[in-house]
Amino acid sequence: MKEMKKFLLEVCVDSAESAMTAFYAGADRLELCSNLILGGTTPDVCLYKQVRKYCSLPIYVLIRPRFGDFCYSDYEYEIIKEEIKMFRELGTDGIVTGILKPDGTMNLEQMEEIMNLAGNIPVTLHRAFDVSADPLRTFDEAGELGIHTILTSGQRNKCTDDLALIRELSERNGRKPEILVGGGVNVETVRIVRAAAEISSFHMSGKVIGGSRMQYRKEDVHMGLPGFSEYQVYRADEKEIAGVADFLKHLSEWEKGSE
Repeated sequence: MKEMKKFLLEVCVDSAESAMTAFYAGADRLELCSNLILGGTTPDVCLYKQVRKYCSLPIYVLIRPRFGDFCYSDYEYEIIKEEIKMFRELGTDGIVTGILKPDGTMNLEQMEEIMNLAGNIPVTLHRAFDVSADPLRTFDEAGELGIHTILTSGQRNKCTDDLALIRELSERNGRKPEILVGGGVNVETVRIVRAAAEISSFHMSGKVIGGSRMQYRKEDVHMGLPGFSEYQVYRADEKEIAGVADFLKHLSEWEKGSE
């Protein structure tokens, strides 16, 4: 019997509700963060423990001390190292992080120390890769460091905006590190990416805007940035995630049958 090709769907979540939605929708793995609306920051320990308690999926924890670029101060770097040690002790299945230098190259000294701190836990280089100055150099350096996975949209806002880089990465150096494609992932974009490159791992949030439970609303008072409403809640959508999960399952079955 031919072995069925295994596709992987990772879902990025920032709440226990979204984690359970991803689980029931057929996700294979979670990337856990906070503040997904800002691109994600390091999750709270209590959130991690709650998701671990109620969800059996593997959890990769995002280590990102703040919103913004990936060039960190000495204080921020100390926080990153302490968070990696803390989540490792808590039993995380993987770490997702990345640090760049001001010139857009990867900070090899700091990333090497991070790899040592992670030990045998898989490390994903997140979309710091997508704003690095030389993606092929960064890919090769990540491989030399032992980084397991690179999350990328091909250095574009959406993974289908320019597939040339994704294709080149998927064919480079024996396909190590593994390429995890994110950035606008849905059924249609998965179909397009698969037609262009041998990619088997995809990353999505499937987030949609839901309404707040608040009935009384003070619309003209902002707790944070004026562009964000306090009365909108972002949560993973089961239909969006299940659509991609089912498509990957059927694609696996079809590819097995066509061999």
